[in-house]
Amino acid sequence: MRFSDAWRACVGTGRMDLALRRDYQDSLALIQREIGFRHIRGHGLFSDGMGIHRPFRHLEQEHVRYSFTYLDQVVDAYLELGIRPFLELGFMPSGLASGDQTVFWWRGNVTPPRSWRAWADLVRATVTHLVDRYGLDEVRGWPIEVWNEPNLTQFWQGADADAYYRLYQVSAEAIKEVDAQLRVGGPAISPGADEWLERFADFVIGHDVPIDFVSRHAYTSGPARHVPFGSRQRLAPASRLLDQFALPRKQLAGTPLADLPVHITEFNSSYCPDNPIHDTAFQAAYLAPVVAAGGDPADSFSYWTFSDVFEEADVPTELFHGGFGLLTHRQIKKPAFHLYAFVARMGDRFLSRGPDHLITTDADGRVTVLAWAPVDHTGAGRSPRTHNLRFSVPVDAPAAFLLRSTVDEEHGNAFAAWQEMGRPPSPLPRQFDTLREAAEPARSHRRLPVRDGRVDMEIALARHEVTLLEITPVTGSAPPWWDDDDLLDGPS
Repeated sequence: MRFSDAWRACVGTGRMDLALRRDYQDSLALIQREIGFRHIRGHGLFSDGMGIHRPFRHLEQEHVRYSFTYLDQVVDAYLELGIRPFLELGFMPSGLASGDQTVFWWRGNVTPPRSWRAWADLVRATVTHLVDRYGLDEVRGWPIEVWNEPNLTQFWQGADADAYYRLYQVSAEAIKEVDAQLRVGGPAISPGADEWLERFADFVIGHDVPIDFVSRHAYTSGPARHVPFGSRQRLAPASRLLDQFALPRKQLAGTPLADLPVHITEFNSSYCPDNPIHDTAFQAAYLAPVVAAGGDPADSFSYWTFSDVFEEADVPTELFHGGFGLLTHRQIKKPAFHLYAFVARMGDRFLSRGPDHLITTDADGRVTVLAWAPVDHTGAGRSPRTHNLRFSVPVDAPAAFLLRSTVDEEHGNAFAAWQEMGRPPSPLPRQFDTLREAAEPARSHRRLPVRDGRVDMEIALARHEVTLLEITPVTGSAPPWWDDDDLLDGPS
Protein backbone atom coordinates (compact mmCIF):
# COMPACT_ATOMS: atom_id res chain seq x y z
CA MET A 1 0.00 0.00 0.00
CA ARG A 2 1.36 3.40 -1.01
CA PHE A 3 1.63 6.26 1.45
CA SER A 4 -0.45 9.19 0.17
CA ASP A 5 1.54 12.26 -0.82
CA ALA A 6 -1.48 14.56 -0.78
CA TRP A 7 0.53 16.71 1.66
CA ARG A 8 2.94 17.48 -1.19
CA ALA A 9 0.36 18.35 -3.85
CA CYS A 10 0.22 22.08 -3.07
CA VAL A 11 1.53 24.82 -0.80
CA GLY A 12 0.28 28.35 -0.27
CA THR A 13 1.97 31.66 -0.95
CA GLY A 14 1.47 35.37 -0.54
CA ARG A 15 0.10 37.38 -3.46
CA MET A 16 1.58 36.46 -6.80
CA ASP A 17 3.62 39.58 -7.47
CA LEU A 18 5.74 38.86 -4.36
CA ALA A 19 7.30 36.11 -6.47
CA LEU A 20 9.29 38.84 -8.26
CA ARG A 21 11.38 39.40 -5.10
CA ARG A 22 14.75 37.79 -4.46
CA ASP A 23 13.93 36.75 -0.88
CA TYR A 24 10.79 35.00 -2.10
CA GLN A 25 12.59 33.13 -4.86
CA ASP A 26 15.45 32.14 -2.54
CA SER A 27 12.92 30.80 -0.04
CA LEU A 28 10.99 28.86 -2.65
CA ALA A 29 14.22 27.36 -3.98
CA LEU A 30 15.07 26.09 -0.49
CA ILE A 31 11.56 24.69 -0.03
CA GLN A 32 11.80 22.84 -3.32
CA ARG A 33 15.27 21.43 -2.59
CA GLU A 34 14.35 20.01 0.80
CA ILE A 35 10.61 19.31 0.48
CA GLY A 36 9.45 19.57 -3.14
CA PHE A 37 5.82 20.62 -3.56
CA ARG A 38 4.02 20.09 -6.88
CA HIS A 39 1.76 23.17 -7.00
CA ILE A 40 1.63 26.63 -5.43
CA ARG A 41 -1.49 28.75 -4.79
CA GLY A 42 -1.85 32.38 -3.80
CA HIS A 43 -4.06 35.45 -4.19
CA GLY A 44 -3.75 38.43 -6.48
CA LEU A 45 -3.51 37.02 -10.00
CA PHE A 46 -5.74 39.81 -11.31
CA SER A 47 -4.94 42.45 -8.70
CA ASP A 48 -3.30 45.64 -9.91
CA GLY A 49 0.15 44.58 -8.70
CA MET A 50 0.32 41.96 -11.46
CA GLY A 51 -0.66 44.57 -14.07
CA ILE A 52 -2.61 42.21 -16.34
CA HIS A 53 -5.78 44.28 -16.90
CA ARG A 54 -4.80 47.62 -18.47
CA PRO A 55 -7.78 49.75 -19.58
CA PHE A 56 -7.10 52.82 -21.71
CA ARG A 57 -8.95 55.37 -23.80
CA HIS A 58 -8.09 56.06 -27.45
CA LEU A 59 -10.02 58.09 -30.04
CA GLU A 60 -12.90 58.53 -27.60
CA GLN A 61 -13.22 54.76 -27.23
CA GLU A 62 -12.61 52.55 -24.19
CA HIS A 63 -10.18 49.70 -24.75
CA VAL A 64 -8.39 47.07 -22.68
CA ARG A 65 -4.88 45.75 -23.14
CA TYR A 66 -3.73 42.60 -21.36
CA SER A 67 -0.15 42.68 -20.14
CA PHE A 68 1.40 39.38 -19.07
CA THR A 69 4.89 40.71 -18.36
CA TYR A 70 4.83 39.93 -14.62
CA LEU A 71 2.73 36.79 -14.97
CA ASP A 72 5.30 35.28 -17.31
CA GLN A 73 8.14 36.10 -14.92
CA VAL A 74 6.29 34.53 -11.99
CA VAL A 75 5.29 31.35 -13.80
CA ASP A 76 8.74 30.99 -15.39
CA ALA A 77 10.29 31.21 -11.92
CA TYR A 78 7.86 28.60 -10.58
CA LEU A 79 8.53 26.15 -13.39
CA GLU A 80 12.29 26.58 -13.12
CA LEU A 81 11.97 25.51 -9.47
CA GLY A 82 9.88 22.47 -10.33
CA ILE A 83 6.55 23.78 -9.03
CA ARG A 84 3.38 24.54 -11.01
CA PRO A 85 0.62 27.07 -10.42
CA PHE A 86 -2.65 26.23 -8.72
CA LEU A 87 -4.34 29.30 -10.15
CA GLU A 88 -6.82 31.34 -8.11
CA LEU A 89 -8.92 33.78 -10.13
CA GLY A 90 -8.95 36.98 -8.08
CA PHE A 91 -9.01 39.68 -7.01
CA MET A 92 -10.82 42.24 -9.16
CA PRO A 93 -8.61 44.66 -11.12
CA SER A 94 -9.53 48.24 -10.23
CA GLY A 95 -10.29 49.05 -13.86
CA LEU A 96 -13.01 46.40 -13.89
CA ALA A 97 -14.30 46.65 -10.31
CA SER A 98 -17.87 47.72 -9.53
CA GLY A 99 -16.89 49.19 -6.15
CA ASP A 100 -13.98 50.25 -3.99
CA GLN A 101 -14.10 47.65 -1.17
CA THR A 102 -10.67 46.11 -0.66
CA VAL A 103 -9.00 43.59 1.63
CA PHE A 104 -5.49 43.42 3.09
CA TRP A 105 -2.76 45.99 3.42
CA TRP A 106 -2.14 45.71 -0.31
CA ARG A 107 -5.80 46.46 -1.17
CA GLY A 108 -7.12 43.56 -3.19
CA ASN A 109 -10.48 44.60 -4.61
CA VAL A 110 -13.31 42.22 -3.64
CA THR A 111 -16.26 43.60 -5.59
CA PRO A 112 -17.97 41.95 -8.58
CA PRO A 113 -17.00 43.09 -12.07
CA ARG A 114 -18.73 46.07 -13.66
CA SER A 115 -19.14 43.97 -16.77
CA TRP A 116 -19.50 40.19 -16.72
CA ARG A 117 -18.53 40.06 -20.38
CA ALA A 118 -15.30 41.96 -19.63
CA TRP A 119 -14.54 39.55 -16.76
CA ALA A 120 -15.05 36.58 -19.09
CA ASP A 121 -12.76 38.24 -21.63
CA LEU A 122 -10.07 38.72 -18.96
CA VAL A 123 -10.26 35.09 -17.82
CA ARG A 124 -10.31 33.77 -21.38
CA ALA A 125 -7.40 35.95 -22.49
CA THR A 126 -5.25 34.98 -19.49
CA VAL A 127 -5.86 31.25 -19.84
CA THR A 128 -5.31 31.43 -23.60
CA HIS A 129 -2.01 33.20 -23.06
CA LEU A 130 -0.85 30.55 -20.58
CA VAL A 131 -1.77 27.77 -23.00
CA ASP A 132 0.03 29.51 -25.86
CA ARG A 133 3.15 30.09 -23.77
CA TYR A 134 3.42 26.85 -21.79
CA GLY A 135 1.48 24.37 -23.91
CA LEU A 136 -1.92 22.79 -23.53
CA ASP A 137 -0.69 19.58 -21.91
CA GLU A 138 1.15 21.58 -19.26
CA VAL A 139 -1.70 23.95 -18.39
CA ARG A 140 -4.22 21.11 -18.23
CA GLY A 141 -2.30 20.06 -15.13
CA TRP A 142 -2.88 23.40 -13.36
CA PRO A 143 -6.13 23.48 -11.34
CA ILE A 144 -7.99 26.79 -11.64
CA GLU A 145 -9.98 27.93 -8.60
CA VAL A 146 -12.57 30.69 -8.81
CA TRP A 147 -12.01 33.36 -6.12
CA ASN A 148 -11.17 33.01 -2.43
CA GLU A 149 -13.55 32.60 0.53
CA PRO A 150 -16.60 34.27 -1.03
CA ASN A 151 -18.60 33.32 2.07
CA LEU A 152 -16.80 36.09 4.00
CA THR A 153 -17.80 39.72 3.52
CA GLN A 154 -14.18 40.85 3.64
CA PHE A 155 -13.34 38.67 0.62
CA TRP A 156 -16.51 39.08 -1.47
CA GLN A 157 -18.73 42.13 -1.23
CA GLY A 158 -21.69 41.28 0.98
CA ALA A 159 -20.77 37.58 0.86
CA ASP A 160 -23.35 37.58 -1.94
CA ALA A 161 -23.86 33.93 -2.88
CA ASP A 162 -25.86 34.65 -6.05
CA ALA A 163 -23.18 37.03 -7.31
CA TYR A 164 -20.54 34.39 -6.61
CA TYR A 165 -22.51 31.74 -8.48
CA ARG A 166 -22.57 34.02 -11.50
CA LEU A 167 -18.85 34.74 -11.15
CA TYR A 168 -18.17 31.02 -11.00
CA GLN A 169 -20.36 30.20 -13.99
CA VAL A 170 -18.97 32.97 -16.18
CA SER A 171 -15.40 31.99 -15.23
CA ALA A 172 -15.87 28.25 -15.69
CA GLU A 173 -17.51 28.64 -19.08
CA ALA A 174 -14.78 31.02 -20.26
CA ILE A 175 -12.11 28.52 -19.21
CA LYS A 176 -13.85 25.65 -20.96
CA GLU A 177 -14.08 27.73 -24.14
CA VAL A 178 -10.28 27.67 -24.23
CA ASP A 179 -10.13 23.90 -23.67
CA ALA A 180 -12.68 21.47 -22.28
CA GLN A 181 -10.04 19.52 -20.35
CA LEU A 182 -8.78 22.45 -18.30
CA ARG A 183 -9.72 21.89 -14.64
CA VAL A 184 -11.88 24.43 -12.82
CA GLY A 185 -13.43 24.36 -9.36
CA GLY A 186 -14.45 26.13 -6.15
CA PRO A 187 -15.94 27.56 -4.00
CA ALA A 188 -12.84 27.90 -1.74
CA ILE A 189 -14.95 28.59 1.35
CA SER A 190 -13.60 29.24 4.83
CA PRO A 191 -14.62 27.22 7.90
CA GLY A 192 -17.85 28.20 9.58
CA ALA A 193 -20.06 28.41 6.49
CA ASP A 194 -20.31 24.75 5.54
CA GLU A 195 -23.80 25.12 4.07
CA TRP A 196 -22.25 27.23 1.32
CA LEU A 197 -20.82 24.14 -0.36
CA GLU A 198 -24.19 22.41 -0.44
CA ARG A 199 -25.93 25.42 -1.98
CA PHE A 200 -23.06 25.87 -4.44
CA ALA A 201 -23.37 22.21 -5.44
CA ASP A 202 -27.11 22.64 -5.99
CA PHE A 203 -26.39 25.58 -8.27
CA VAL A 204 -23.77 23.93 -10.48
CA ILE A 205 -25.81 20.74 -10.72
CA GLY A 206 -29.06 22.56 -11.44
CA HIS A 207 -27.52 24.83 -14.07
CA ASP A 208 -25.16 22.23 -15.57
CA VAL A 209 -22.13 24.42 -14.85
CA PRO A 210 -18.68 22.87 -15.43
CA ILE A 211 -16.85 21.73 -12.29
CA ASP A 212 -13.84 19.44 -11.98
CA PHE A 213 -13.05 19.69 -8.25
CA VAL A 214 -14.40 21.19 -5.05
CA SER A 215 -12.31 23.23 -2.63
CA ARG A 216 -12.48 24.58 0.89
CA HIS A 217 -10.19 25.83 3.67
CA ALA A 218 -9.51 24.50 7.16
CA TYR A 219 -8.37 26.25 10.35
CA THR A 220 -8.78 25.40 14.03
CA SER A 221 -8.41 28.80 15.69
CA GLY A 222 -11.18 30.75 17.35
CA PRO A 223 -11.80 34.52 17.37
CA ALA A 224 -8.68 36.64 17.53
CA ARG A 225 -7.61 38.81 20.46
CA HIS A 226 -5.49 41.49 18.86
CA VAL A 227 -2.45 43.04 20.50
CA PRO A 228 -0.11 45.56 18.85
CA PHE A 229 1.49 43.78 15.90
CA GLY A 230 0.09 40.40 16.88
CA SER A 231 -2.87 38.12 17.56
CA ARG A 232 -3.73 35.50 20.17
CA GLN A 233 -6.30 32.72 19.72
CA ARG A 234 -7.52 29.52 21.27
CA LEU A 235 -7.19 26.35 19.23
CA ALA A 236 -9.43 23.34 18.81
CA PRO A 237 -7.82 19.87 18.69
CA ALA A 238 -5.87 19.22 15.48
CA SER A 239 -8.30 16.39 14.69
CA ARG A 240 -10.81 19.10 13.78
CA LEU A 241 -8.69 19.83 10.71
CA LEU A 242 -9.16 16.25 9.54
CA ASP A 243 -12.89 16.60 10.19
CA GLN A 244 -12.94 19.67 7.95
CA PHE A 245 -10.92 17.85 5.27
CA ALA A 246 -13.53 15.07 5.27
CA LEU A 247 -16.63 17.27 5.25
CA PRO A 248 -16.93 17.97 1.48
CA ARG A 249 -17.24 14.28 0.62
CA LYS A 250 -19.85 13.82 3.34
CA GLN A 251 -21.82 16.81 2.07
CA LEU A 252 -21.65 15.72 -1.57
CA ALA A 253 -22.39 12.03 -1.01
CA GLY A 254 -25.23 10.86 -3.24
CA THR A 255 -24.93 13.86 -5.60
CA PRO A 256 -23.43 14.02 -9.11
CA LEU A 257 -20.39 15.72 -7.53
CA ALA A 258 -19.67 12.89 -5.08
CA ASP A 259 -16.62 11.59 -6.93
CA LEU A 260 -14.94 14.91 -7.63
CA PRO A 261 -11.46 15.52 -6.18
CA VAL A 262 -11.43 17.47 -2.92
CA HIS A 263 -8.71 20.10 -2.54
CA ILE A 264 -8.11 21.84 0.79
CA THR A 265 -6.48 24.90 -0.72
CA GLU A 266 -5.56 26.45 2.65
CA PHE A 267 -5.01 24.95 6.06
CA ASN A 268 -3.18 25.89 9.24
CA SER A 269 -3.76 26.20 12.96
CA SER A 270 -4.44 29.96 13.15
CA TYR A 271 -5.89 32.00 10.29
CA CYS A 272 -4.04 35.13 11.48
CA PRO A 273 -0.72 36.04 9.80
CA ASP A 274 0.63 37.50 13.07
CA ASN A 275 0.02 34.65 15.54
CA PRO A 276 3.30 33.47 17.13
CA ILE A 277 1.99 29.89 17.36
CA HIS A 278 3.12 29.45 13.74
CA ASP A 279 6.76 29.91 14.77
CA THR A 280 6.84 27.35 17.58
CA ALA A 281 7.78 23.73 18.12
CA PHE A 282 4.19 23.25 19.31
CA GLN A 283 3.02 23.99 15.75
CA ALA A 284 5.02 21.11 14.29
CA ALA A 285 3.86 18.56 16.85
CA TYR A 286 0.27 19.84 16.65
CA LEU A 287 0.13 19.41 12.87
CA ALA A 288 2.10 16.15 12.61
CA PRO A 289 -0.96 13.86 12.83
CA VAL A 290 -2.71 16.00 10.22
CA VAL A 291 0.15 15.75 7.73
CA ALA A 292 0.38 12.01 8.42
CA ALA A 293 -3.32 11.30 7.82
CA GLY A 294 -4.67 14.18 5.70
CA GLY A 295 -4.42 12.20 2.47
CA ASP A 296 -7.20 9.87 3.61
CA PRO A 297 -10.09 12.37 3.34
CA ALA A 298 -8.63 14.83 0.79
CA ASP A 299 -6.85 14.69 -2.55
CA SER A 300 -4.64 17.60 -1.49
CA PHE A 301 -4.22 19.86 1.53
CA SER A 302 -2.16 23.00 1.09
CA TYR A 303 -0.18 24.46 4.00
CA TRP A 304 -0.75 28.19 4.23
CA THR A 305 2.05 29.28 3.49
CA PHE A 306 5.61 28.35 2.46
CA SER A 307 7.19 31.69 3.44
CA ASP A 308 6.70 34.75 5.65
CA VAL A 309 7.15 36.92 2.55
CA PHE A 310 3.45 37.70 2.74
CA GLU A 311 2.19 41.17 3.87
CA GLU A 312 -1.58 40.70 4.20
CA ALA A 313 -1.68 42.43 7.59
CA ASP A 314 1.14 44.89 6.76
CA VAL A 315 4.91 44.75 6.40
CA PRO A 316 6.23 42.62 9.30
CA THR A 317 8.01 44.51 12.09
CA GLU A 318 10.10 41.55 13.39
CA LEU A 319 11.83 38.51 11.94
CA PHE A 320 9.61 36.20 14.00
CA HIS A 321 6.20 37.86 13.90
CA GLY A 322 3.86 34.88 13.78
CA GLY A 323 3.76 34.66 10.00
CA PHE A 324 2.18 31.68 8.27
CA GLY A 325 5.41 30.59 6.60
CA LEU A 326 7.43 27.43 6.96
CA LEU A 327 10.34 29.86 6.56
CA THR A 328 10.89 33.35 7.93
CA HIS A 329 12.26 36.14 5.78
CA ARG A 330 15.86 35.32 4.85
CA GLN A 331 15.17 31.57 5.00
CA ILE A 332 15.27 30.72 8.69
CA LYS A 333 13.61 27.31 9.03
CA LYS A 334 10.76 26.97 11.50
CA PRO A 335 9.92 23.70 13.28
CA ALA A 336 6.97 23.16 10.91
CA PHE A 337 9.42 23.29 8.00
CA HIS A 338 11.17 20.27 9.49
CA LEU A 339 7.89 18.39 9.86
CA TYR A 340 7.50 18.65 6.09
CA ALA A 341 11.17 18.00 5.38
CA PHE A 342 10.99 14.86 7.52
CA VAL A 343 7.93 13.55 5.68
CA ALA A 344 9.67 14.31 2.37
CA ARG A 345 12.44 11.88 3.36
CA MET A 346 10.07 9.05 4.21
CA GLY A 347 9.43 6.00 2.07
CA ASP A 348 6.50 5.69 -0.29
CA ARG A 349 5.21 2.36 1.07
CA PHE A 350 2.86 2.56 4.03
CA LEU A 351 3.48 0.17 6.95
CA SER A 352 1.45 1.53 9.87
CA ARG A 353 0.15 4.64 11.60
CA GLY A 354 -0.89 5.46 15.13
CA PRO A 355 -1.87 8.50 17.19
CA ASP A 356 1.81 9.36 17.69
CA HIS A 357 3.64 7.86 14.71
CA LEU A 358 3.74 7.01 11.01
CA ILE A 359 5.91 4.19 9.63
CA THR A 360 6.86 3.70 5.97
CA THR A 361 9.43 1.83 3.92
CA ASP A 362 10.85 1.98 0.42
CA ALA A 363 12.11 -0.36 -2.31
CA ASP A 364 15.59 -0.51 -0.72
CA GLY A 365 14.24 -1.77 2.61
CA ARG A 366 14.89 1.50 4.42
CA VAL A 367 12.30 2.00 7.16
CA THR A 368 11.32 5.52 8.25
CA VAL A 369 9.43 6.39 11.42
CA LEU A 370 7.92 9.81 11.97
CA ALA A 371 7.06 10.18 15.65
CA TRP A 372 5.58 13.10 17.54
CA ALA A 373 4.73 13.96 21.11
CA PRO A 374 1.02 14.54 21.76
CA VAL A 375 0.17 18.17 22.52
CA ASP A 376 -2.35 19.86 24.78
CA HIS A 377 -4.16 22.31 22.50
CA THR A 378 -5.45 24.32 25.48
CA GLY A 379 -1.97 25.51 26.41
CA ALA A 380 1.49 24.73 25.11
CA GLY A 381 2.89 24.54 28.64
CA ARG A 382 0.36 21.85 29.52
CA SER A 383 1.66 19.35 26.97
CA PRO A 384 3.36 16.28 28.50
CA ARG A 385 7.04 16.75 29.31
CA THR A 386 7.90 13.32 27.91
CA HIS A 387 6.19 10.71 25.79
CA ASN A 388 7.40 7.15 25.27
CA LEU A 389 6.86 5.18 22.08
CA ARG A 390 7.64 1.51 21.42
CA PHE A 391 7.57 -0.08 17.99
CA SER A 392 8.89 -2.99 15.93
CA VAL A 393 9.79 -2.79 12.24
CA PRO A 394 11.01 -5.34 9.66
CA VAL A 395 14.64 -5.17 8.52
CA ASP A 396 16.12 -7.73 6.12
CA ALA A 397 19.76 -7.59 7.26
CA PRO A 398 21.89 -8.77 10.19
CA ALA A 399 22.11 -5.20 11.52
CA ALA A 400 20.72 -1.73 10.85
CA PHE A 401 21.93 1.85 10.93
CA LEU A 402 19.78 4.48 12.67
CA LEU A 403 19.86 8.19 11.87
CA ARG A 404 17.60 10.24 14.15
CA SER A 405 16.67 13.85 13.39
CA THR A 406 14.93 15.79 16.16
CA VAL A 407 13.04 19.06 16.54
CA ASP A 408 11.61 20.14 19.89
CA GLU A 409 11.67 23.08 22.29
CA GLU A 410 15.49 23.02 22.44
CA HIS A 411 16.51 21.61 19.05
CA GLY A 412 15.74 22.88 15.56
CA ASN A 413 13.92 25.80 17.14
CA ALA A 414 15.22 29.14 15.89
CA PHE A 415 12.25 30.95 17.45
CA ALA A 416 13.44 29.94 20.92
CA ALA A 417 17.00 31.00 20.08
CA TRP A 418 15.74 34.36 18.78
CA GLN A 419 13.84 34.94 22.03
CA GLU A 420 16.92 34.08 24.08
CA MET A 421 19.12 36.50 22.11
CA GLY A 422 16.73 39.34 22.99
CA ARG A 423 14.25 39.22 20.08
CA PRO A 424 16.23 41.46 17.69
CA PRO A 425 13.68 42.81 15.18
CA SER A 426 16.28 42.91 12.39
CA PRO A 427 19.10 40.52 13.32
CA LEU A 428 22.69 41.38 12.46
CA PRO A 429 24.49 39.12 9.96
CA ARG A 430 26.21 37.13 12.72
CA GLN A 431 22.87 36.72 14.49
CA PHE A 432 21.34 35.38 11.29
CA ASP A 433 24.17 32.85 11.12
CA THR A 434 23.45 31.78 14.69
CA LEU A 435 19.73 31.45 14.00
CA ARG A 436 20.35 29.33 10.92
CA GLU A 437 22.50 26.99 12.97
CA ALA A 438 19.91 26.89 15.77
CA ALA A 439 17.23 26.06 13.20
CA GLU A 440 18.83 22.77 12.18
CA PRO A 441 17.54 19.56 13.79
CA ALA A 442 19.62 17.64 16.30
CA ARG A 443 21.15 14.54 14.69
CA SER A 444 22.22 11.30 16.34
CA HIS A 445 23.11 7.86 14.99
CA ARG A 446 23.89 4.33 16.10
CA ARG A 447 23.92 0.72 15.01
CA LEU A 448 20.89 -1.41 15.86
CA PRO A 449 20.67 -5.18 16.32
CA VAL A 450 18.23 -7.14 14.17
CA ARG A 451 16.55 -10.13 15.82
CA ASP A 452 14.30 -12.50 13.90
CA GLY A 453 14.15 -10.05 11.02
CA ARG A 454 12.97 -7.10 13.12
CA VAL A 455 14.26 -4.07 14.96
CA ASP A 456 12.56 -3.41 18.28
CA MET A 457 12.89 0.08 19.71
CA GLU A 458 11.61 2.28 22.48
CA ILE A 459 12.19 6.01 22.26
CA ALA A 460 11.43 8.93 24.55
CA LEU A 461 10.07 12.13 23.03
CA ALA A 462 10.46 15.51 24.71
CA ARG A 463 7.68 18.08 24.92
CA HIS A 464 6.53 19.10 21.42
CA GLU A 465 9.12 16.86 19.78
CA VAL A 466 8.86 15.69 16.20
CA THR A 467 11.50 13.16 15.27
CA LEU A 468 12.41 11.20 12.16
CA LEU A 469 14.06 7.79 12.49
CA GLU A 470 15.70 6.43 9.33
CA ILE A 471 16.56 2.76 9.75
CA THR A 472 18.74 1.42 6.95
CA PRO A 473 19.85 -2.21 6.51
CA VAL A 474 23.60 -2.65 7.02
CA THR A 475 24.91 -4.73 4.14
CA GLY A 476 28.61 -3.83 4.06
CA SER A 477 31.39 -4.90 6.41
CA ALA A 478 34.93 -3.86 7.25
CA PRO A 479 37.79 -5.74 5.54
CA PRO A 480 39.25 -8.61 7.62
CA TRP A 481 42.45 -6.71 8.43
CA TRP A 482 40.60 -3.71 9.87
CA ASP A 483 40.52 -3.28 13.64
CA ASP A 484 39.10 -0.09 15.14
CA ASP A 485 40.84 -0.84 18.42
CA ASP A 486 44.33 -0.39 16.98
CA LEU A 487 43.94 2.96 15.20
CA LEU A 488 46.93 4.31 17.15
CA ASP A 489 48.93 1.08 17.17
CA GLY A 490 51.71 1.84 14.66
CA PRO A 491 55.18 0.28 14.44
CA SER A 492 57.37 0.79 17.47
